[in-house]
Amino acid sequence: MIQSNPTFKRAPTWLAALMLAGGALALGGCNKGSNETAGEKLDSAVAKTERAGADAKAKTESSAAGAKEAAKDAGAAVATSVDDASITAAVSAGLAKDPDLSAIKIDVDTKGGTVMLKGPAPNAAAKSRAEEIAKNVKGVNSVDNQLEVKS
Repeated sequence: MIQSNPTFKRAPTWLAALMLAGGALALGGCNKGSNETAGEKLDSAVAKTERAGADAKAKTESSAAGAKEAAKDAGAAVATSVDDASITAAVSAGLAKDPDLSAIKIDVDTKGGTVMLKGPAPNAAAKSRAEEIAKNVKGVNSVDNQLEVKS
């Protein structure tokens, strides 16, 4: 059986009301300048989080697309340099087969499908043949014939 403590006195009603009012003021002070309810604040926080997630996803997709494009460009550059090297080799091989040009040192350089020929040519006909040999190689766009005819 529970016995009441005779020394405990009930708090006056006015004191309880004062304590409730103080608590309400304290809670209201935490929410100064905002008329949002707790539910509205939660909805706002969820919306901000969703926006941040969507922004992060967009940035990631953009970075991935940029990396993919950079890799594609790098691949194209490598393919071009390999093509240029094979063009240079084919032109040099073609020049080596010509009896008038084989004994002469002709520098062959290729960039972007354009072949540049530098060095001496024994005569004008050999200079023209060197240009034709270069033009007939697959992948050649143009020929810059800078061969000098020996006098």
